[in-house]
Amino acid sequence: MGFFNKLKNAASKAIKEDLLKTIGIEDADEGGMTRDEFEANKPDELRKDIRMISGCADRQTSADVSNVSSFQLPDPAGRAGGACTSTLLKVLYADEQVPEEDLSFTQVLEQMRQNLKEKGYSQIPQLSSMNPIDVQTKFDLVPETATGVRRAVMIGINYVGDEPGELSGCWNDVLNMKKYIMDVHGFEEENIVVLMDDGENTEPTRKNIIEAYRTVVSQSEEGDAIFLHYSGHGTKLRDDDSEESDGYDEALVPRDFQENGMIRDDDLYEILVKDLADGVHLVSLMDCCHSGTIMDLPYIFKGDGEMGEMILDPDMNLDAFIEQITGKLIEFLRSRF
Repeated sequence: MGFFNKLKNAASKAIKEDLLKTIGIEDADEGGMTRDEFEANKPDELRKDIRMISGCADRQTSADVSNVSSFQLPDPAGRAGGACTSTLLKVLYADEQVPEEDLSFTQVLEQMRQNLKEKGYSQIPQLSSMNPIDVQTKFDLVPETATGVRRAVMIGINYVGDEPGELSGCWNDVLNMKKYIMDVHGFEEENIVVLMDDGENTEPTRKNIIEAYRTVVSQSEEGDAIFLHYSGHGTKLRDDDSEESDGYDEALVPRDFQENGMIRDDDLYEILVKDLADGVHLVSLMDCCHSGTIMDLPYIFKGDGEMGEMILDPDMNLDAFIEQITGKLIEFLRSRF
């Protein structure tokens, strides 16, 4: 998402000038807007406490783990699990035990990457956020400041009977992760909504997924925490409104996708970001293909052993972001130049 980097000092002069002309600013000084200035003046919509852990970048595919026992995880029903969920739980909950010492965000993601690499998977886990995070601080799905109700929506889709396309690990992902958040983070059964195509839980149709997301957002208020877990297929669709820099929207694949379509990243932004109350902590774990920017969060950190801190996503689409920002930011820019 180039808007941020193009407003930093390292931005190319030509692109910066093009941006400023777009919003009616000519002859700007060479300094531009720093990240600190942007953080101090960005719209309230972009200040919400939202984070996402994804199994891979948009260009990468996720994978099933054929034997969850190799990751020292329980095996509720079958022998498979998603690679992202399984490796995260191996780091945080191996043998149903939490680590003796606190781990930082960096340590968690880099350990995930190492575990994936040892098992022969090429995907690189990624942390995304609406606001910059010090990745050397303690990793926690629920921060100490979130003292209210803890709610979760957990979705596992095996696409039973689909050929090709049937998965085998997504139900296990949900059951393993559900046990973890209940045992370690104090989530209560009554506040956890499970959607799985197992014939027992709510069917993960497009309508039901969207309704579950809307409900958990509407129920939550300042001090509450939301955990969203999706394990299933992800895909890329041709962008209808030219918002994506690569020309594609990332999308979740509900059980009834053939009849009722996908859930695009634009849909998720509208449902989960715009209507989220201030002071609610939201974390989403997306264990699916093409999940890197599926929530359109501006800051990223990749567990590749090379990144030392969170950065503004250099692939964020300029025009799309300008469309999202409010007049407050434009007024600030005008006052600067």
